[in-house]
Amino acid sequence: MHASQLRALQTPLKEKYKSTPEAALITLHAKGSLDDTAIACKVETGRALAVAGLHPATGGSGAELCSGDMLLEALVACAGVTLKAVSTALEIPLAKADVLAEGDLDFRGTLGVDKEAKVGFQAIRLRFDIASSAPQEKLDQLLKLTERYCVVLQTLKGSAAVSAVLNNTPPG
Repeated sequence: MHASQLRALQTPLKEKYKSTPEAALITLHAKGSLDDTAIACKVETGRALAVAGLHPATGGSGAELCSGDMLLEALVACAGVTLKAVSTALEIPLAKADVLAEGDLDFRGTLGVDKEAKVGFQAIRLRFDIASSAPQEKLDQLLKLTERYCVVLQTLKGSAAVSAVLNNTPPG
């Protein structure tokens, strides 16, 4: 896709969102159901069913997807799409681009072994390995704008209010 094609797709949307801000507020949904026979959750992805289970470090078999891996994969997907969109818009040539994410977990927290151990990622590192003939100043702008507009990255950095509710409907 060329910058002009991307602009042609996005310009009407930008104009709509400027004139009608409430049209830009969209609620995305995800749904999963617990497996009856294993410690697993079947997540509907829209394309297939992803079965998430315990990581082997917490007693899982490794046969199911790990939700921590899925979080990193969502970050890689979002950052990759954002990098591509920004490079296209700025007409920055990318001969090659790989996106890598890695995160550090202390499973003592998840398993309740140590109350002081953090539950969740202690650190996440996102890296872009690219090949481009663009000048460094353009590449610096590419990174800055990719970070700024990557929804998952910005969410992980703390921009979302998160809540949890348990709704109980007794059986029968």
